[in-house]
Amino acid sequence: MPVPILLIAGFLGAGKTTVVNRLLAHAEGRRIAAVVNDFGAINIDAELIAGAGPGTEDAVVSLANGCICCSLEGDLLRTLATLLRREQRPDAIVIETSGVADPAEIVRTLMDPVMWREAPLETVLCVVDATMKPEMLDDPLLRSQLRAADVVAISKTDLVDAAGRERVHGAVRAARPAAILVDAPHGEVPSALLFPADPDRVPAPRDPGRRRPASERFETLSWTSDRPLSLPRLQEAIGRLAPKLARAKGFFETIEQPGRQLLFQLAGGRATLAAAGEQAPELPRARIVFVAEIGALSAGEIDGIMDACRASSIGCADPALTPR
Repeated sequence: MPVPILLIAGFLGAGKTTVVNRLLAHAEGRRIAAVVNDFGAINIDAELIAGAGPGTEDAVVSLANGCICCSLEGDLLRTLATLLRREQRPDAIVIETSGVADPAEIVRTLMDPVMWREAPLETVLCVVDATMKPEMLDDPLLRSQLRAADVVAISKTDLVDAAGRERVHGAVRAARPAAILVDAPHGEVPSALLFPADPDRVPAPRDPGRRRPASERFETLSWTSDRPLSLPRLQEAIGRLAPKLARAKGFFETIEQPGRQLLFQLAGGRATLAAAGEQAPELPRARIVFVAEIGALSAGEIDGIMDACRASSIGCADPALTPR
């Protein structure tokens, strides 16, 4: 029986990981394996999925420090072959692309005839952030992601009003009229739109179109610390870096709340903090990935700004910053 592949694309910070987590948490009896491709050297998304709930740890395979639409395409095929050889073969495979990936090139890789017989590409889902700035809808990378989509899921619809939601709907319909368009609050996409009703059916191969020259537009810069961070200083640092960032995400511990790990995310100029699960003791106390247009930021600039966020010594809070 063929194992269908669901390919999930979308721009940086669109909400792809939330969709994957939702699918794994509501698998409806399917054994779903997830292949997660994070552009940076620290695969934050894989940790978010593996820590989402019981039983997800073994379901997640990480491909980091590159993009499966170009430099990691061989790793992708090897990873899929390994999943298909598992004693408990998955019923479906979900591939979460990095936010800088052009899905057309991944589709081309998945057209490998040996892979297609065992694991055909069933659906391409593109996640679009309803809160994005209007000019982002003209971004060539986002438009490439939309062109490949069978289904477009509009995320974060709870954060915009009806007019904003309709604006995004209209732009998506204009860019990809053939796609099915759904709202996906909290990552909820009906599984009937994503997986085949007949498990024995093999879809027809796709034409990914002409190969386009790879364009290196974004780069990632990682920053770690073996000391906890001052939350007020971190907020100040992110405020200074944000105008140059396309995306940022990571885990850290603060001197104000020692032993508690927080998840930080920046997408579309909007920063959020949330409680995170327990951190493995061997990992740094802070791990943050910054994504920016090439040349917009240097490692030295990030180090100079972020190093000021560290506590003066491990486990020792700055008295001037400790809440009273």
